[in-house]
Amino acid sequence: MGSGRDEKTLFGSSERANIASAAPLAVRMRPRTLDEFVGQGHFVGEGKLLRRMLEADALSSLIFYGQPGAGKTSLANVIANQTKAEFRYLSAPAASVKDIRDVIAEAKDRLGAGGRRTVLFIDEIHRFNRAQQDVLLDDVESGVLIFIGATTENPFFAVNSPLISRSTVFYFEPLSEEDVLKVLRWAISDKERGLGKFEIEADEKALKYLATVCDGDARKALTALEVGVLSSAGKMPATRIKFDLQTAKDSIQGKTIDYDGTGDTHYDLASAFQKSMRGSDPDATVYWLARMIAGGEDVRFIARRIAVCAAEDVGNADPMATVLAAAAVQISEFVGLPEAQLALAQAAIYVACAPKSNASSSAIWNAAGDVQNEPTVPVPKHLKDSHYPAAKKMGFGADYKYPHSFDGGFVAQDYLPAGVKKKYYRPTERGYEKNISHYLQKLESLIKDSKANHDN
Repeated sequence: MGSGRDEKTLFGSSERANIASAAPLAVRMRPRTLDEFVGQGHFVGEGKLLRRMLEADALSSLIFYGQPGAGKTSLANVIANQTKAEFRYLSAPAASVKDIRDVIAEAKDRLGAGGRRTVLFIDEIHRFNRAQQDVLLDDVESGVLIFIGATTENPFFAVNSPLISRSTVFYFEPLSEEDVLKVLRWAISDKERGLGKFEIEADEKALKYLATVCDGDARKALTALEVGVLSSAGKMPATRIKFDLQTAKDSIQGKTIDYDGTGDTHYDLASAFQKSMRGSDPDATVYWLARMIAGGEDVRFIARRIAVCAAEDVGNADPMATVLAAAAVQISEFVGLPEAQLALAQAAIYVACAPKSNASSSAIWNAAGDVQNEPTVPVPKHLKDSHYPAAKKMGFGADYKYPHSFDGGFVAQDYLPAGVKKKYYRPTERGYEKNISHYLQKLESLIKDSKANHDN
């Protein structure tokens, strides 16, 4: 726990001595200053918001949000080193409400005695329940405590709204390959904290491999580098170590797919998948499809997304899109993976390449809006069910004109009450819907002619 620390770092002085000799490379290489910090230039770059806060020592409460290894705890370490405030650290999985109250009590005493403020960094803040988070609210709002929380979960869902409103949220982008390469080269050359005591001949292809496979997670790349170097140290003469591509591959697991089936990744990838289909980009469509399948997404969920897009975004511009989507739903349910991905890919690519129209979906949404918000209209007598004796006595269906009894299978008559005019379906001039548009225009002409003849 961090409530007893007297150092402005994430670790006490005695612990830091042990860490210097025993901590993993990823911990030893944590940046000490903003100049050593890699990535997140959109808020720590020159003139950017968080850098200005630190340089002015004018921190407000912050929430760091992003994937593992993007630098959240490392930036907290930088803040610990640079701020003039007292710095305290808690890990949410191990901390209790009592730990929070102890830090708050210390912060009040410190502020009252000498005016020095306290920064409380809580790692994995999403692991605190609502009651634990609520303990912070009053003292964060009053300024007794400067709160910094780190989370891999979307804070707008995982953190209490009142705490969000009192904090500035910073989103940590995954580190680029160049960022990771910079960290790896720094670790190889650093003699104090890194691997500089070894004479390492690092193959550029090996470093690039780690930078690619780690998927923006510097911690993972540094761990693999350390494994490769230390495992090779006893096999090489003196201290010379060759870190080549094969060593890199042997030092890290194959690329893992970051996927949370119930969290942000699930919804973000589903959104990208559906928007790519809607946007008529088959290549992006099949990429996001592959990402979801590799992440273990339920194929039935994927098939439903394709079916929704076919109906909502293609519609009558190409009715076969809905047919193929329905087939993909059935096939996915019937055969499962790996074969189901073939049917999913076929249907998704077809939907992406099909002409687009949302005229059908707009029609039902507009009609549903009228049903909910306007007075309901009665069914005209000639359209009512007349298949029972009493109905005919009441005149139901008496004046109905059977379209197939007329030339062209069409006859002009009202299908809404007289005087009620609604225009919901407005077909486009795209794909097959163009034919529908022309046909409806022809029917409108027939209706006008019929009305003109009736008036005459």
